[in-house]
Amino acid sequence: MSLATTMIAIFLQIITYFLFTTTASSPHGFTIDLIHRRSNASSSRVSNTQAGSPYADTVFDTYEYLMKLQIGTPPFEIEAILDTGSELIWTQCLPCLHCYDQKAPIFDPSKSSTFKEPRCKTPDQSCPYKIVYDDKSYTQGTLATETVTIHSTSGVPFVMPETIIGCSRNNSGSGFRPSSSGIVGLSRGSLSLISQMGGAYPGFISYCFAGKGTSTINFGANAIVAGDGVVSTTMFAKTAKRGHYYLNLDAVSVGDTRIETVGTPFHALNGNIVIDSGTPLTYFPVSYCNRVRKAVKRVVTANRVADPSRNDMLCYYSNTIEIFPVITMHFSGGADLVLDKYNMYMELNRGGVFCLAIICNNPTQVAIFGNRAQNNFLVGYDSSSLLVSFSPTDCSALWN
Repeated sequence: MSLATTMIAIFLQIITYFLFTTTASSPHGFTIDLIHRRSNASSSRVSNTQAGSPYADTVFDTYEYLMKLQIGTPPFEIEAILDTGSELIWTQCLPCLHCYDQKAPIFDPSKSSTFKEPRCKTPDQSCPYKIVYDDKSYTQGTLATETVTIHSTSGVPFVMPETIIGCSRNNSGSGFRPSSSGIVGLSRGSLSLISQMGGAYPGFISYCFAGKGTSTINFGANAIVAGDGVVSTTMFAKTAKRGHYYLNLDAVSVGDTRIETVGTPFHALNGNIVIDSGTPLTYFPVSYCNRVRKAVKRVVTANRVADPSRNDMLCYYSNTIEIFPVITMHFSGGADLVLDKYNMYMELNRGGVFCLAIICNNPTQVAIFGNRAQNNFLVGYDSSSLLVSFSPTDCSALWN
């Protein structure tokens, strides 16, 4: 699948006919497995006897990070895209009217003793939903409650009974790959995994992505990112795009050339870019994007070439990534991220062509700080303090 068809867009519309209210508690932090794609109240919704597990192995799948979790009773393992830009947890279900090709077995709710479909005020009393992504991929099905089990590294499961999930039976689009069974939404929305989890430290997430090797995702107390070298920036929320994690990007430096957002339509004081684990590349509005490209062109003297992925990226013939300038993202509050060249330039066609991993967006579309740009940073989300923190880290070696 080409780059144009592997990018998972983050914005969605959920059509529902009911509202769930969930509360939950977890006294300890915990971590769950990935695969390379504060309340002190207690609640009976979450059963967790885990003493604490600080990390779990992860692996990257081409452009996406997949999370491993179990649903149903007996537990049925699925691997789904880790997506901080989505709200709902959904997986393909049998019988499936129109499913995309999935390598792993598809979840059969008839074999689970804890699967329940609530009644809603619809002709057939089902609770339908539909999610449409920016690349026109879509998923459609019914909402249900099911037990979700997450394995921590201690081996003691973190069990979430009556978790709201989407049972999807009609899916299509270039955004879905056979390696994934669905999406695990990790936004601030009420139906996301982190919101339904609750716990002693709700809203704490951290992960460390690597282009190869291992990475981690943490929740709760183990997800706090602090210490030497950590920089933090303010997290914003917007009514129009509820649940998404907005940041303020003040400027981008290409080598020694700093390109400010102030004075451009891209400039904002309440968030102008979404940080997203489910979108591989970074997107800027076209006018600002062209200024960044212009600065790269001034430095790189290699021959230009058309983008083989047909994403209209800025590409060059080269046998080495070293000809390209270092790019720094300047977020508000002095959070300056000096990015590895791998984060900002990608090799295509099995060598010989390198492209700037920034795509110019339509001005009406939202800017995105994608997962490739976040590689080799320990990234922490703290929704209680409204901060996102970054710590430069060798993510491949972190837990080896």
